[in-house]
Amino acid sequence: MYQRILVATDGSKLSNKAVNNAIALAASLGAELIALKVVPRYPQSYLEGAETLSADEAARVEDRWAALGHEVVDAVKTAGEAKGVKVKAIIAKSDVVSEALIAAAKKHKADLIVMASHGRKGVKRLLLGSETQQVLTHSEIPVLVLR
Repeated sequence: MYQRILVATDGSKLSNKAVNNAIALAASLGAELIALKVVPRYPQSYLEGAETLSADEAARVEDRWAALGHEVVDAVKTAGEAKGVKVKAIIAKSDVVSEALIAAAKKHKADLIVMASHGRKGVKRLLLGSETQQVLTHSEIPVLVLR
């Protein structure tokens, strides 16, 4: 059924639920798991007079965020391999999580995306946006959403 499952994680309790379900599904199907953490780029201000970090300082911040991201996906790799699942741990640097998820799924030839959703509704969803909704809307492969 599914050969390669991409699971999005940020290390939160909610995303860990998606990770655990993705590991169980991959184990039951004999599928490979791709653990993805999307790391933002350091914001650069374009407003005159705004305080910004130097290029070197911004690079150090991004490197630290990437290192923390590696810790998150490495934990998924350890958990998956303990269940007999082959796990590929990857980091993507992007300011738009949904686009990075879809691009990674295509690049790694995933045939299912597993992710969590906070299940926000109404004004909260409108104000905070929904990366999950964007993935559901634009992905060409199936998406399993867990709450």
